Amino acid sequence: MRHTCRGTINLATANITVEDSCNFIISNGGAQTYHLKASSEVERQRWVTALELAKAKAVKMLAESDESGDEESVSQTDKTELQNTLRTLSSKVEDLSTCNDLIAKHGTALQRSLSELEALRLPAESSEKIKQVNERATLFRITSNAMINACRDFLVLAQTHSKKWQKSLQYERDQRIRLEETLEQLAKQHNHLERAFRGATVLPAGAPGAGAGKDQCCSGKGDLSDEDDENEFFDAPEIITVPENLGHKRTGSNISGASSDISLDEQYKHQLEETKKEKRTRIPYKPNYSLNLWSIMKNCIGKELSKIPMPVNFNEPLSMLQRLTEDLEYHELLDRAAKCENSLEQLCYVAAFTVSSYSTTVFRTSKPFNPLLGETFELDRLEESGYRSLCEQVSHHPPAAAHHAESRNGWTLRQEIKITSKFRGKYLSIMPLGSIHCIFHATGHHYTWKKVTTTVHNIIVGKLWIDQSGEIDIVNHKTGDKCNLKFVPYSYFSRDVARKVTGEVTDPSGRVHFVLLGTWDEKMDCFKSQPVPGENGGDARQRGHDAEESRVLLWKRNPLPKNAENMYYFSELALTLNAWEAGTAPTDSRLRPDQRLMENGRWDEANAEKQRLEEKQRLARKKREAEAVRATEDGTAHDPYKALWFERRKDPVTRELTHIYRGGYWECKERQDWDSCPDIF
Repeated sequence: MRHTCRGTINLATANITVEDSCNFIISNGGAQTYHLKASSEVERQRWVTALELAKAKAVKMLAESDESGDEESVSQTDKTELQNTLRTLSSKVEDLSTCNDLIAKHGTALQRSLSELEALRLPAESSEKIKQVNERATLFRITSNAMINACRDFLVLAQTHSKKWQKSLQYERDQRIRLEETLEQLAKQHNHLERAFRGATVLPAGAPGAGAGKDQCCSGKGDLSDEDDENEFFDAPEIITVPENLGHKRTGSNISGASSDISLDEQYKHQLEETKKEKRTRIPYKPNYSLNLWSIMKNCIGKELSKIPMPVNFNEPLSMLQRLTEDLEYHELLDRAAKCENSLEQLCYVAAFTVSSYSTTVFRTSKPFNPLLGETFELDRLEESGYRSLCEQVSHHPPAAAHHAESRNGWTLRQEIKITSKFRGKYLSIMPLGSIHCIFHATGHHYTWKKVTTTVHNIIVGKLWIDQSGEIDIVNHKTGDKCNLKFVPYSYFSRDVARKVTGEVTDPSGRVHFVLLGTWDEKMDCFKSQPVPGENGGDARQRGHDAEESRVLLWKRNPLPKNAENMYYFSELALTLNAWEAGTAPTDSRLRPDQRLMENGRWDEANAEKQRLEEKQRLARKKREAEAVRATEDGTAHDPYKALWFERRKDPVTRELTHIYRGGYWECKERQDWDSCPDIF
């Protein structure tokens, strides 16, 4: 095959392994793996033998194609151009060969004449001169022959390799054209599906076939079980299907779960009235805007994903600073942990808090706004919940945000998170870097941990869904207690519960005291581990019925608000985060105009405003760079960009360079003294 489609495994580089009597696996050593099951051991062996023979043939064909000068993939125009070039080279070398013959002929005649002159009886001085001329003529002829031979060797090499080079170049061109055509076709099919979906009758949540799960707003764990049906490649028209339920909505699509009877302006008035009285419980519904995916994707081929300017159609009306603040949704877990006298029990609640921060991501497939450098976000819940929080964007490349939260109930949470991402075609991996610190004031217990990898699947086509995978080690630096949490990646072939999390709480000696079990989108349970004597005299784990008796529910996810599917699947806390509040800093995310326009459904204006803000940020960066260059040339001191409310210094516990809150924000808010804040909006 000259090209491959999605899901293809090249046999020449495939790994074929036998799993058991009827199962075997084919993989490419990367993301693509096929698990195959035969009806009997004999049938399995026939398949494995046939595939091994085909693999040997593919390897042989690959080697032959590398050595041959096959021109089948070269276009007629390129063939003509190549042949003309080769003809020109050949004629030039023939000219050089003719010159070589003439040089050799005339050189021989010259040497003969010089030899005859040497034979004559001439003065000694003349004979010496003639001898020198003869030697130089011989040297000249040798050099000319070497030059001609080098030119001939060059022609042979050009003829040998030019076909391979031309073939490789044409192959890359064909691949690029084919990719563009495929993406354009997928974009058209995507729009066709959306139109078909809007034309279909939407069944009520309680009706048969409506796909209702544990939640009325959105399906639960059953969503992932039908991933195979949703993740079609659309190679043939007959397999195109219309999904029955909303499930995970594609970011930026024009699918809207239900249309609102209230206009956007009326919703916004209602929102402002609610803000004055109490925390708002709704935002304007997501508008029904269509987006041509192809118009964006065709300009992104080969580019670094993090630097591609995306329209707000792919966003949700919150910034990354606000998403970071959402970690505090289940702050009461830390309140309960602060009251624990036993450090191991305290660690269980800290672990549950760590898992709870991922519960908001299960249906949130839209990306938050990238904060501008110097942007801040405050959340003051001192009166209602006893804590207040501050975030600041401290770096733009790479993007990094610092967060500090403190509570009257005896704890402080701080973190600096840098986001790195890798686009791998079918899925996007998001890897947060940096440590999270939680300090309890009464005991001085200091816990640290890092976040796991988030993966967004079905980027190009299919139903977007999110998974968390990896391990988290939570360490108490004062006592040495540890908790290891394992986020099990989703597998279509696994019978395990989807989004499963397991964990063990151990003391410094490594003895397990508590076992944690649950899912990152629903709940976490804790079981006390009391070893019982094993068969061989050793200790075995607690018996099943004993474990069930010691079960303690640490955390359970709050239900989503009514009509959450029309409000970006926001939780109750997320709905309040962008509500306008008096007295905040002029750099607060609530005051960001493009984000506010998007929330109010004015997406075209939001896109224009987003471009203005990004251009303003670029000009500010260029100005700082120019000042740094001038300072270097003049030999004067120049201070690089520094965060306003956080300072970069070495962490005393982890020994990492990180941004730590320097203080002063809440005092400035009380005085309403914002003179030091930059103008970023």
